[in-house]
Amino acid sequence: MTVHFIGAGPGAPDLLTLRGRDIIAACPVCLYAGSLVPEAVLEHCPEGAKVVNTASLDLDRIMAEIEAADAAGHDVARLHSGDMSVWSAMGEQIRRLEALEIPYTVTPGVPSFSATAAALGAELTLPGLGQSVVLTRVSGRATTMPEGESLPNFARTGATLALHLAIGQLPRVVEELTPHYGADCPVAVVHRASWPDESILRSTLGRVEAELDPAVTRTALILVGPVLGREGFAESRLYAPDYDRRYRPQSAESPWADWQPGDD
Repeated sequence: MTVHFIGAGPGAPDLLTLRGRDIIAACPVCLYAGSLVPEAVLEHCPEGAKVVNTASLDLDRIMAEIEAADAAGHDVARLHSGDMSVWSAMGEQIRRLEALEIPYTVTPGVPSFSATAAALGAELTLPGLGQSVVLTRVSGRATTMPEGESLPNFARTGATLALHLAIGQLPRVVEELTPHYGADCPVAVVHRASWPDESILRSTLGRVEAELDPAVTRTALILVGPVLGREGFAESRLYAPDYDRRYRPQSAESPWADWQPGDD
């Protein structure tokens, strides 16, 4: 028996990975976070599978379902939204599985920040404007931020910020970021990225509070940074005609002149 943690993606059911789909189809038990995982993903479950929505369950009850499956010798597909590596609560479940000596696997999913960038048609790392992306959040009722992981500290780097679970504290976000990025810094708020009711607001730190639809109170990601303006960035050296690289050596003296695919 194995518990398979699967990132179900940001919302669109066809953004589930092929590996995730195949594992779901092979598991007689499926536990899914029903608040965010689309029900269409459950269509991959085999006929007769036990399907449990964990949205109303606490950790003890979730583990009880897993232990019951273990006793029956049934593999479990454990679905969470987005990717399992951030804000999935997978870590606490794995800790208990390891204590019980129950094996597990992890299958990555499309993260929400990637779906948000895709909705905007945006590259989040543009030469000369930003080469780093910080995935972060603000302190909330469920989880406080460690000392040092503050918005002003991240803002001082000038990196592109992808703010999760922060839309309910937008005034604080604006207040703490404006001194570092400036009121004219581009901001985008994407609500329910990749879902049929996806909505997009392109704004600035100075205007976003006034322009945001008051109905957007959750399931939205905030992107902040100069890269969203798409102005004043250099072209990548990767495709520059004079850039010497193994696939495109520029002279007989190039260290890559005699390189052939497969030499590495």
